[in-house]
Amino acid sequence: MEERSLNIDGINIAFTRRGRGAPLILIHGYPLDRTIWSKVAEMIEDKFDLIIPDLRGFGASDVMEADRSIIGYASDLAGLMERLKVKKAHIVGHSMGGYVALAFAREYTRKTAGLGLIASQVSADSAERKAARHATARQIIKDGIGTVVEGMTPKLSPDAEVQALVRRVIAQQRPLGLAVALDAMAGRPDSTDVLRSLDLPMVIVHGDADELIPVERGREMKSSLPSARYVELPGAGHMPMLENPGAVAEALRFLGAVKEKGIKILDD
Repeated sequence: MEERSLNIDGINIAFTRRGRGAPLILIHGYPLDRTIWSKVAEMIEDKFDLIIPDLRGFGASDVMEADRSIIGYASDLAGLMERLKVKKAHIVGHSMGGYVALAFAREYTRKTAGLGLIASQVSADSAERKAARHATARQIIKDGIGTVVEGMTPKLSPDAEVQALVRRVIAQQRPLGLAVALDAMAGRPDSTDVLRSLDLPMVIVHGDADELIPVERGREMKSSLPSARYVELPGAGHMPMLENPGAVAEALRFLGAVKEKGIKILDD
């Protein structure tokens, strides 16, 4: 396992690289970092060359205030791939990471081998939701991340052990990084067209107890993409990779199976 950082257009992006096989990038959600993928990574490193970054402003990566856009995070990943000489990769994102994955697939389609959306969605924010994100961003800059720690933790999972873990991860994040991410999420476009236009293997994983992005969003994506592999996890909240890592790992192995065996993308 390798842990390092690379300068991508003036921003140091920290990442972990482990395993061997088809390249696969695992993107964390808000307000977290790459450590949420540790359990899943252990289970699939025999199948994939895993690249697990901290998005700009999170974990050990630099904060960049100027660019408050989802595509900015995606461009960092494209730059990371170039530095690592990876021409094409499966792109898998959790929650906000799913928004980044969709932006990546839109902008860098030729670099995208497959797509995975974990507890995420394609819809843009409503006007009300955008206003709430911007307000929270301003509050974080003014008062710090305490409100995020207390407010987000119980919503991320009904599992007490998972709550304890994510509380620690959130508490380590920096106010500016979280504020920039909130503004970026508020400004993201609807990505329904991206999902429908891609001729790629796709995996969608959603917990039916997700309080932040209702399971109906996952079901809607599946209904518009009959060829996608859809996995719905009973009792799981917004953190499937921690609540049921084995099921998430098995779902992601499907991406490798499609590439290696040339099988058609079918849902059982």
